[in-house]
Amino acid sequence: MLGPLESLPSSPVPAVFLNEGGHIGTASELTHIADGSPSAGFATTDIPFRRHSGEVLRRRGETAGVWPRRHDPHSDIQEVIELDTIEEILGEGSESVRAAASALKAQGDVTTKGSDVENAPGTYISSVGPSERVAEVEISPVQLKKNRWHGKVHLAALCYQYFLEGWNDGSLGPLLPRLQSHYKIGFDVISLLFVFMALGFIGGAMANVYLNHYIGFGKVVVLGATLQLVGYIMIAPGGPFPVMCAGVTFAGFGIAMQMAQANGFVGSLSGNTRLKFGILHSCYGLGAFVSPLVATHFASAPHWSYHYLIAACIAVSNVVILASVFRFRNQDDVMAEAGEAPTEISTSSSNDNLYHQILRLKEVHLLSLFCLIYVGVEVSIGGWIVTFIEDKRGGGSSAGYISSGFFGGLMLGRIVLMWLNHKLGERWSIIVYGLVVIGLEITVWVVPSLVENAVAVAVVGLLLGPMYPIMMNHSTSILPKWLRTGSMGYIAGIGQTGSAVLPLLTGVLASKLGIGAMQPLVISMMSTMIVIWAMVPRTRHIE
Repeated sequence: MLGPLESLPSSPVPAVFLNEGGHIGTASELTHIADGSPSAGFATTDIPFRRHSGEVLRRRGETAGVWPRRHDPHSDIQEVIELDTIEEILGEGSESVRAAASALKAQGDVTTKGSDVENAPGTYISSVGPSERVAEVEISPVQLKKNRWHGKVHLAALCYQYFLEGWNDGSLGPLLPRLQSHYKIGFDVISLLFVFMALGFIGGAMANVYLNHYIGFGKVVVLGATLQLVGYIMIAPGGPFPVMCAGVTFAGFGIAMQMAQANGFVGSLSGNTRLKFGILHSCYGLGAFVSPLVATHFASAPHWSYHYLIAACIAVSNVVILASVFRFRNQDDVMAEAGEAPTEISTSSSNDNLYHQILRLKEVHLLSLFCLIYVGVEVSIGGWIVTFIEDKRGGGSSAGYISSGFFGGLMLGRIVLMWLNHKLGERWSIIVYGLVVIGLEITVWVVPSLVENAVAVAVVGLLLGPMYPIMMNHSTSILPKWLRTGSMGYIAGIGQTGSAVLPLLTGVLASKLGIGAMQPLVISMMSTMIVIWAMVPRTRHIE
């Protein structure tokens, strides 16, 4: 039975709403008669109603959609009322209504059969409790294929974006010796590049939470890509060192915003999240693998800065792709295009500050610290290993290819070790891989062999590779859904500062103690990272 009416609005409202159990349902019934008397009814989907929790909605007169004419109580003539179809209703509604309906179909919340949803038996909405699903799904193969295509295009655009981020992180290492000779500076001054890059990463991570809330996913990724392009344009002419520092700041700000949004978006997808994270981050490894090959060539070329012209060209294409694929839309609209459900709505008071909600979670701080150390170790090895091999193992200008070997291992590890990750479990995978990496780094430290060091560094990259996707995938299971994008963006952004903080620390130690200090630093950081991972909760404790 239906609850009493309170008011009839003067204009129709969307046919999709949140019921008392927290489900998305359709307002498909209310009482109404032709002469305006609220005593009998016919079905409509344009006017809202209120019902009591625990009741089951049923269409009045479901066995036949006919009613007697009220002006003639003795008439035998029946009046057939034609109901609007869902497609017709949505055609008159807003884009948000259509997006929500598409998401419901993909998740199994709406069943359509024929042209009228109400003709399908067994599709009544239940309000017994939030754990119950609304209905079974029946979606056409054509629509399903279209949803899958959009999902693949979205992921491909983010993978291309991540390729450019990997290109950025793999570029600086082979160029460091050339930059030192070009600007006639030492380890401590050249390390300022990492300082300014860290400022950009921190600024991007903090701004991302605010921008994601107020302007949305599509605008944030394009803005971040544009700032990254601006940074490369500033570096490409090979101007004074302060200009290069400003350039890496802009690039770092944009990269942090893009990586934050990409991780939050992929973490909100349903199905095969682990595989999608693996693919996304393997593209980072691919970019970091290709970049040192190109940078090694420009390190000995007359114009080293032309390497950043190539980066700028890739950045231009990145801006175009992100703008054309996501079209400046918010995350829910983009996900609905691929048949994904909208983001879970916060249950907290609207007065709660978004930053406060995120920063009060212990899990966010543990994962951020883990991510910071991981990214710092990764970029420190990829960046400073060339200088270490040249100074300690007598390597020449071709030592830059060892950096490519490291990032190549990083890329492969995120794909080929998925089966082993599954067997060991996410928690034990990182612990086991971390212990093996510590052992290999000790051999690089104490074994004076260029070949052994090169092989060990490549294997270190292979084992480090899966850790980041595993960490991101685990965070989706312990963070609230309504804070997932902001939280994962914050984690990724703060983690990206590690790509500047630890290489900076390595440079400072190298200026005081020599480049050999890099290996003890890496070993100590890996040990700390394992301890932090052991403190990360296994399951979600908050709602």
